[in-house]
Amino acid sequence: MPSLLTVAKMEMAEARPSVVVLGLESVGKSSLLAALSGGSAEVSALTGSTLYCQSYVDGVIEWIDTPGIVTNSDAQTVLETTAAVEANNTVLLVLRAHRAVEEFRELLPLLGGQRIVIALTHRDRLIAPHVEGQAKASMWSKRLGVPVLLLDGRKPNALELSDLRIAVNASKPILSVRTNVLPDFRAGPTGRARLIIEKALGFPPVSLLLLFGPAWIAITQTNRFADTLYDLLLNQLEMPLARLNELPRGLAAMLAGDYGVVAMFPFLLLYALPTIVIFSGLLAIYKSTGLIDRLSYGLHPWLKPFGLGGRDLVRVVMGFGCNVPAIVATRSCSSCSRGACVSAISFGSACSYQLPATLAVFAATGYVWLGPVYLAVLALTTLLYLRLTTPLSQRDAKSRLLLPALGNLHRPTFGVIVREIRQTLSDFFRMALPIFIGICFTAGILQWLGALAWLTGLLAPVMAAFNLPPEAAVAVVLGSVRKDGLAIGLLDSEWNALKVPMDAPLQILTAVYLAGVLLPCLVTVVTVVREMRFGFAFKMVGRQAAFAALFSFVIAWGGHFVLTLFYT
Repeated sequence: MPSLLTVAKMEMAEARPSVVVLGLESVGKSSLLAALSGGSAEVSALTGSTLYCQSYVDGVIEWIDTPGIVTNSDAQTVLETTAAVEANNTVLLVLRAHRAVEEFRELLPLLGGQRIVIALTHRDRLIAPHVEGQAKASMWSKRLGVPVLLLDGRKPNALELSDLRIAVNASKPILSVRTNVLPDFRAGPTGRARLIIEKALGFPPVSLLLLFGPAWIAITQTNRFADTLYDLLLNQLEMPLARLNELPRGLAAMLAGDYGVVAMFPFLLLYALPTIVIFSGLLAIYKSTGLIDRLSYGLHPWLKPFGLGGRDLVRVVMGFGCNVPAIVATRSCSSCSRGACVSAISFGSACSYQLPATLAVFAATGYVWLGPVYLAVLALTTLLYLRLTTPLSQRDAKSRLLLPALGNLHRPTFGVIVREIRQTLSDFFRMALPIFIGICFTAGILQWLGALAWLTGLLAPVMAAFNLPPEAAVAVVLGSVRKDGLAIGLLDSEWNALKVPMDAPLQILTAVYLAGVLLPCLVTVVTVVREMRFGFAFKMVGRQAAFAALFSFVIAWGGHFVLTLFYT
C-alpha cells in the first residue's frame, strides 16, 4: 500500500497541467523555462515516443521542452515533436519577436486544434519595445484570438513569468491563420562593426579555426596539467590497489588489474571528465551566443560534398568530449544526413578517452609533434571515408541540408552554459559510465581467463601487414574494447615509455591510428544500436573496420615509400 504522502504527490502530479513548448532552435525556450521553474530540467521520455525531452516543473505547470525545430528539416526530432504536440491540449509557442511572422508561418503546419499561448522573446532586439512592441503584441492577440506576450526570454522578470502562467490558463485555439495580417516587429539597427564580424564568421577558414582552435588549446593545456597530477593521484591509490590485488584473482582483475575500474580511476578523473566539461562548455558558449549558427553556416559549403551539413559538424565536435551524447544529439540532424553524422562521430571523433591516450603515447616517445599530425590525418581520412560511403544524391550540390535562420550574436548566458555542462555530464554518467564499468569488468575477466592473450596472439601475424611488430596487436584489441586501451597496450605501467618495440614516428602513428579507429568502442556501438537499430550498427562497424585497415595500410607503406624516396 502506498503511503498517504505518496498518494497525495501522485494526485498533485495528475492534477498539474502539462504544456508542450514548441519553437525553432535558438529562440530561448530553455532559458525561459529554467526561469519559470527556478531550477534545472529533468530528462524524460515523451509518452509513445523514443524522443527524450526536458521537463520543467514549477509547482503549478509541467513544461515539456521539446528539441528546437530546424526550419523545413525532416529530422527525427521534428517527427516526434509533432507527435508530442498532437498528443497534448496546450502548446506554448515561442517565437523570436524580430522574426515572429516567418517563424509562426513555419510552425503553423505543426499545430492543430490545441489551445495556444504565444511568447515573443528577444524583446531587447526591438525598437521601442515597451510602446510599439506591446501594441503590436496586442494586435497579434486580437487577430489570432490567443494570448500573446512580449518578454525578455533570457532574463524574464517575475511579472512576466506570472503573466505567462495566467496566459496558459486563458489559452485558446487559434481563430485565424492569416499570417499576412500580422504586423512585423521592427528590429534595432546592426552596427557596422557587428556586420563585419558576422561576415567574417561566415568565411569557412575562420569558422573552422574558431570551432577547433579554442578546443585544441584548452584540451592540450588541460592534459598538461593532468600530467602533473597523475603520479600524485596514482601514489594515493597504491595501497588500495595492493589490497584489491589480494582478493580472489577474478575479482582482483576486474577492480585492480590492467583494465580494472579502480586502476583506471586516475585517467577517468584527470583526463576524461575535464575533456568532457571543456567541450560541453565551449559548445554551450557557442550555442548561447548564437555563434554556432554562424559557424555552421560558414562551414556548410565545405561539408556538403561529403554528405554533411554545417550543423552536423557540431555533433562531430561534441564527440571529442564523449561519443554517447553526441550520437544522441544527432536526433536533430536531417534524416538524410544523420547516418553520415553518426558514422563520422564513430570514425573521426577522438573522445575524451582516446585523445588523451593518444597524446600520452606521443609524449612518452618524445614525438609530441605527432599530435597535430595525427588529428590532421584523422580529419582527412574521415572526410575521405564519408566521401566514399555517402550516396551521390546526398552529396549533390542541389541536395538541401538546411540550416536554421541566422540570428544576431549576443553575450553568453552563464545559466545556459552551466545547464548544458550539467546535462552532458548527466548523459555521460547515466549512459556511458555504466557501460564503461561493465566493459572494465568484462575485460578483466577475459584477461584472467587468458582470452585477451589468445586474441592478441591470433592477430599478431596480421600486424606485419601494417609494418608493425606483433606486440602492437595488444593495443589494437584493447583499443577496440575502450579507446584508452591503446595506451594500455603501448605504454608501460608508469606511462612514460613504450613497451612495444617501435622507434620510428611513422610506425607509432600507424599503431595509434589503427588501434584508435579500427573499431568504435563498445560504449559507442551500444549507443548506435539503441539509436539507429542493429542493422545500421552492424553495417557501420564492418565498413569502418575495412576503411580503417585500408587507411592504416596506406599510412604505413605509403609513408614508408615516401620517406625512402625522399632520403635516397
